[in-house]
Amino acid sequence: MSIQLSVCVYIVVLVPSSTAMMTRTKVTVDAGREAEEMRRRNAELERAAAEAAAREERLRRELEAALARLAVAEEAEERLCVQLGELEAEAVTQAIEDQERVRALSERLAFADAVVRRPSGSGSGIAAGVAGKGLM
Repeated sequence: MSIQLSVCVYIVVLVPSSTAMMTRTKVTVDAGREAEEMRRRNAELERAAAEAAAREERLRRELEAALARLAVAEEAEERLCVQLGELEAEAVTQAIEDQERVRALSERLAFADAVVRRPSGSGSGIAAGVAGKGLM
């Protein structure tokens, strides 16, 4: 078992009053420098905060402008979709009409082909058939 002893020694130094005054002056100067440094740092922080606020405002305006452009683009897209739907409906109607026209022409062609291939002795029947189909 070991025993440890601790000893505290206090040394008191008496200094002349002029040295004490210099120490106080040094502390006051250090405090002044520290206060000036804090004021400088505070000014830097205020400047940075103002710049950040200005940047935030600029970005907010840019975002609002982008949202406005997006709304215009969406409206234009909607109008184009409506127009495309109308054109598709017209195209379907036109395709149906064209298909009916092709069918009618095919029937007329088949009839004309049949007429051309018949013997020439039945001429009055040909005229009646053509007139009956509305081909004359």
